[in-house]
Amino acid sequence: MKFEERFDWQLFFIMCCFIAVSAVALFSAQASTQYNENFVLKQLVWYGLGGIVIGFMLLVDPEDFKKISWYLYGFGIILLIALIVAPPSIAPVIKGQKSWFAMPGLSLQPAELVKIFTILALGRIAVDHNQKHRSSMKMDLFLLLKLGAATGLPVLLIMQQPDLGTSLVFIAILAGFVLISGISWKIILPIFTIISALGTSVIWLALKAPQILDRYLGVKEYQLGRIYSWFQPTKYEDSSGYHLVKAMRAIGSGQLYGKGFGEREVYLPEAQTDFIFSIIAEEYGFLGSCIVIILFFLLIYRFTTIAFKANSNYSSYVMVGIISMIAFHVFQNIGMSVQLLPITGIPLPFISYGGSALLGNLMALGIAFSISYHHKTYMFGE
Repeated sequence: MKFEERFDWQLFFIMCCFIAVSAVALFSAQASTQYNENFVLKQLVWYGLGGIVIGFMLLVDPEDFKKISWYLYGFGIILLIALIVAPPSIAPVIKGQKSWFAMPGLSLQPAELVKIFTILALGRIAVDHNQKHRSSMKMDLFLLLKLGAATGLPVLLIMQQPDLGTSLVFIAILAGFVLISGISWKIILPIFTIISALGTSVIWLALKAPQILDRYLGVKEYQLGRIYSWFQPTKYEDSSGYHLVKAMRAIGSGQLYGKGFGEREVYLPEAQTDFIFSIIAEEYGFLGSCIVIILFFLLIYRFTTIAFKANSNYSSYVMVGIISMIAFHVFQNIGMSVQLLPITGIPLPFISYGGSALLGNLMALGIAFSISYHHKTYMFGE
């Protein structure tokens, strides 16, 4: 087949739509931000670099990703360790987090790349395990242990930064692999129940008896500010609830049709990153917000189609990991903007400003392009 017949034009069209939405939203954001920077130009430059990466990844067969998955994973772990031990001149502490390598003209957040490397490694773990072992309670627990260990190592390193939001993305990726890797529901349901009960208990204790968390877990009351501001944002509007109150006012003021391009009235610091959805909702209202959400649904639907049509279990597993990552990003980012979830500092994929996050998401897109491009149809199965 010719290139134009093998290339995934549907995915390409969706990517172009995201570029347009991102450029328009960032143009409005930079007009009222506290920074004197051209975020649109920088974002387009990162899209250009990401396009080169996608072009390179398109030529790589998905099975080659499997062969080098452990090398990439190891490289990612080395980057995270180097970030921890690096001096402030190379890895400065920004807003209490040591998450970036500072280089002339740009900064790099290794965790964004490690997400993709971990997905590739988890896919290989699942495939190799299922090829060697038959499903049983013992083998399923062993697979769960291997998936958890491979995910836990980068999470532990990222928590040293500390970065809770990014760590939650890794947990979401792990959850996606646990659900589709063949592990018995007799194992999954009890674990899910225990985690849900623990999470609910921690939130209840934070609201009703924070002294218990302080006594037994060493969690100070001021560290629970995000939970308090999540439930009562107006009460903490002058501190931890400031961004949430501003975001909800911006979204609500947009009403059905929005105020129009460039007609923002609600000032929101750092709106070009974590709260870009608030800008879209204020200027284009409920209808504009729905269009953006539908665009994400189309992207995930296309990813799902690629996963079902993939010629190998490995490619399908990797696509599920990518779907879990993107879906969690979208749900968490929009959810925290409307008080559905607590604020964790997770950007909106392909739209929020951020070179490392965008490059990581475009690498995921490149893998999807590769799997779709190298898809072959066989008469008798794989």
